[in-house]
Amino acid sequence: MQVLEPLKIAGREFSSRLLVGTGKYESMEQTRLAIEESGAEIVTVAIRRTNIGQHSDQPNLLEVIDPNRYTLLPNTAGCFDSDSAVRTCQLARELLDGHKLVKLEVLGDQKTLYPNVTQTLRAARVLVEDGFDVMVYTSDDPIVAQELESMGCVAIMPLGSLIGSGLGITNPFNIGLILEQAKVPVIVDAGVGTASDAAIAMELGCDGVLMNTAIAAARSPVLMASAMKKAVEAGREAYLAGRMPKRAIAVASSPQTGYIFN
Repeated sequence: MQVLEPLKIAGREFSSRLLVGTGKYESMEQTRLAIEESGAEIVTVAIRRTNIGQHSDQPNLLEVIDPNRYTLLPNTAGCFDSDSAVRTCQLARELLDGHKLVKLEVLGDQKTLYPNVTQTLRAARVLVEDGFDVMVYTSDDPIVAQELESMGCVAIMPLGSLIGSGLGITNPFNIGLILEQAKVPVIVDAGVGTASDAAIAMELGCDGVLMNTAIAAARSPVLMASAMKKAVEAGREAYLAGRMPKRAIAVASSPQTGYIFN
């Protein structure tokens, strides 16, 4: 069986192309079990909502998510302007002893949680200049994606659909346009609802998928984590294998010559 090539981000290699979050689980133990079952190596953490040591009197996520086993990806979830996003990344770097790989997201409003592109571009520029390796959540606009890559972001993370919506990949055409031009990893972030959504993203040629709610809000998060792992792997294999062309007419599976009876 073909061994899939690793996902490469900011000079590091990862065998899993599934990235997962840590929010919305019923308990720390469920968080641990689901992430373990997912096979993910990159685990994203909302610094403004999760304790990783800044609150000594609260449960610490690092007690169940071992930084020696997983690559932590601090994110700026909950930030609605560039200044707060930059400060959040700087706090993460301080808490994690100089850690510089971050996920930037600057949201536009509370209702849609759609990215504020203007503020995202501003924050990305500041963070890149400050030495951060920036993976950036953005809209599915290929022009914006190109601008973020040109300023030095190490991964582009267009939304599949609205955060937490479970609507899947609503605009595969735009994702395809981003993939055609990108020279850094493209990772679908937000909107995945079930395993088939993850497989579709990978079949489009995406380098990975990041999700949280699709696993945490499932009836059985641990089982869904297992399903997502398999879907990402299957989708990647299908992309590399190359699908058959679509046709408007039927084509028989068996040969059309050599019949025994005429």
